[in-house]
Amino acid sequence: MSKKALLEVKNLKQYFPIKGGLFGRTVNHVKAVDDVSFTVYEGETVSIVGESGCGKSTTGRAILRLDDPTAGQINFDGEDLLALSKTKMRKKRKDLQIIFQDPYASLNPRQTVSQILEEALAIQNVVPPNERRRKIVELLETVGIGAHQIDRHPHEFSGGQRQRVGIARALSVNPKLIICDEAVSALDVSIQAQVLNLLKDLQRKFQLTYVFISHDLGVVRHISDRIIVMYLGKIVEIADKKSLFENPQHPYTKALLSAIPSTNITEKKKERILLKGDIPSPIDPPNGCRFHTRCPFAIERCAKEEPKLHSLNGDIHQAACHLIEDGPVDFSKIPSNY
Repeated sequence: MSKKALLEVKNLKQYFPIKGGLFGRTVNHVKAVDDVSFTVYEGETVSIVGESGCGKSTTGRAILRLDDPTAGQINFDGEDLLALSKTKMRKKRKDLQIIFQDPYASLNPRQTVSQILEEALAIQNVVPPNERRRKIVELLETVGIGAHQIDRHPHEFSGGQRQRVGIARALSVNPKLIICDEAVSALDVSIQAQVLNLLKDLQRKFQLTYVFISHDLGVVRHISDRIIVMYLGKIVEIADKKSLFENPQHPYTKALLSAIPSTNITEKKKERILLKGDIPSPIDPPNGCRFHTRCPFAIERCAKEEPKLHSLNGDIHQAACHLIEDGPVDFSKIPSNY
């Protein structure tokens, strides 16, 4: 049986205007997300990874219409989100929730945990008022927080507990899709593992679908089914977890993977790929392949022609690189320009 597509993003663009001059006219744009397309199927975890500034968080915010996209289509559960009025979109957010990066900033410090969760339940009106207290206790226990802590304020919790409250708030309205925007990056490593395991348990229990945004490939390896790699507003590779980690087909992905520290002393030591230069400005991205200014395998064509996503292994693995037009390549056999 084929999987059902829950979220389809087509040709998404998010340009932020730069104002200047005496009259504050738009003089240029920051091309944060530039023509991005992908599909998320029911029940899976799709991770979006890349360096800071690659557009991954902006993509997440655009899907939820926290920032209205410049162009493109966002189809969720068969409905075009960009065609909805603001009132209808507010109601639709019951099905799309977000867990923010910073558990300190995302919770109102003046409210108790009970008030924070009751507010979410009241806005979407998913539980009658007389049953909300019981529902709040149930939600907190689901994420590993005791009922005796229900009337505490956020500052009385640790960072990991606060993030659990954020997860409970996202769960409170019975969503279909949760966007996890760097949801564990502000936590200690030992707490990260606990929260990731909790997210996986909740996914199985409530049939959730995740879009997991992260810069940490070690974290992504633990939770993902498929992975999207972004660079300077563009998708450079999409693959299932096994294919991406074992056989990356874009030089940028290969460089990212080479930076993951190995904890296995018997594992063959990886050759570290050090990229030269800085990430170009999203205000004036390079012509051709956006990665060519830092790519150790760039050829003349890369500076002139933008590569399309080429399919490898059916559509399971795709990469935007001229070198793989005729099939997968072994980059260790290609001479480096460095």
